Amino acid sequence: MTANALLTALIPLVADLSRELPEAERYRRLLEALRQLLPCDAVALLRLDGEVLVPLAVEGLSADTLGRRFKLAEHPRLKALLERRGPTRFAADCGLPDPYDGLVEGHQGQLEVHDCLGCPLYLQDRPWGLLTLDALDPARFGSVDLDSLAAFASLAAATVMASERINGLLRRVEDEHRLAEVYKQAADQHPARELVGQSAAHKRLLQEIALVGDSELTVLIGGETGVGKELVAEAIHAASPRAQRPLISLNCAALPDTLVESELFGHVRGAFSGALSERSGKFELADGGSLFLDEVGELPLAVQAKLLRVLQSGQLQRVGSDREHRVNVRVLAATNRDLAEEVRAGRFRADLYHRLSVYPLRVPALRERGRDVLLLAGFFLEENRARLGLRSLRLGGDAQKALLAHDWPGNVRELEHLIGRAALKALSACAERPRILSIDAAALDLPNGQGPGDLPEALTLPTQVPAGLPLRAAVDAYQKQLIGAALARHANKWAEAARELGVDRANLLRLARRLGLR
Repeated sequence: MTANALLTALIPLVADLSRELPEAERYRRLLEALRQLLPCDAVALLRLDGEVLVPLAVEGLSADTLGRRFKLAEHPRLKALLERRGPTRFAADCGLPDPYDGLVEGHQGQLEVHDCLGCPLYLQDRPWGLLTLDALDPARFGSVDLDSLAAFASLAAATVMASERINGLLRRVEDEHRLAEVYKQAADQHPARELVGQSAAHKRLLQEIALVGDSELTVLIGGETGVGKELVAEAIHAASPRAQRPLISLNCAALPDTLVESELFGHVRGAFSGALSERSGKFELADGGSLFLDEVGELPLAVQAKLLRVLQSGQLQRVGSDREHRVNVRVLAATNRDLAEEVRAGRFRADLYHRLSVYPLRVPALRERGRDVLLLAGFFLEENRARLGLRSLRLGGDAQKALLAHDWPGNVRELEHLIGRAALKALSACAERPRILSIDAAALDLPNGQGPGDLPEALTLPTQVPAGLPLRAAVDAYQKQLIGAALARHANKWAEAARELGVDRANLLRLARRLGLR
């Protein structure tokens, strides 16, 4: 590597330091310059997040790599790179497993013999992440000047710092050590989870989360089942001034009507049968923090009135008590129902609806997020790879096309379960345990244009809905017939009927009560 080559690669990066570039473009230029300096088959920039490395930009690796999360305890090569301050080149026949096995584009086999190089990046004398380079030619990096790579890494660190400063992330890094103990306590109670994606729809969602997170507004999170409304609530809380305080969650559909009020507001001893001691409710537990009410549309009308009072005055009474308790809680609510329609139908209070929907936030369906499905698949593939004890778990080309073509009625939750099933199916089809397991389209077993005529016999749709009914009444009549038919097939066993219909038993019971079936 000549001094001129190094200078040619570094000059554009120096010029970029003073430019306001999108993070993705800044990192793309960084990797492009690195490949110009050191021609290779694959490069990656990974950020260290605790004991996990998160890919921020890749070239020459499959698209799903960006959705993977590499735990240091499971990837000794990456851990070894972080343990040295300068560049490290692994022997071509190094026995340590490579995290990119099966992920290098144009190379589907195992990376048994190849050249691998990496260098940690430091910000303010703290390890920030890694640059990694892989070449299929085992002698590619034989003449590399490691000092020049170290110089490039220093400029790369400056590029990263500029990007973090522009995006307002540097403050979070500086506060991380000061708040470490607080976050640890919060994580023990409610572990943080990540919103994975790069699509325009996902970026708009993140922008809205950042906007409303730094406020005290009540947020009503809407969206289809399985889109990740709870993760959005966690992100809003984490972006708020209340992040150091707890986020308490309650699924309003998972409790009998008789217990919802006690769960929300607490009770005193003897308030009802079984109340053997005094107990704080979710509002008191969330005092100073946030309360997430999932499936808020399932709350009984009587409880809705008491919830409204707490939202308006910050005061509550435990069940069975006349004593007032004052709380300071931010409410985040979620629903997959059209609450405006529920208000018109008289099933939800209009005043509570307006109180909850100060800032309505819709979470996009997975089918609206384009190639995010591959990033999310990569995230779930890495989870299943570790769970199954595999060296590498990847998607074949036909499987990637099938994922992109599917319309995802069950959204991210459907994808998560699909990847888990497909990994098990692909593994069970192997005569011996493979080092690299590829999932093909057959293992995914996605439906292909299924219509009503293709439904299983057990889910044959009723057709006796009277003509001329308003839409809501027609839907109710349809649901009533479908539930009644399922109960008849299972001798009135609600759990089995719920399993057939694919709904939670508590939700089915609540719906049945509303429809007059109980």
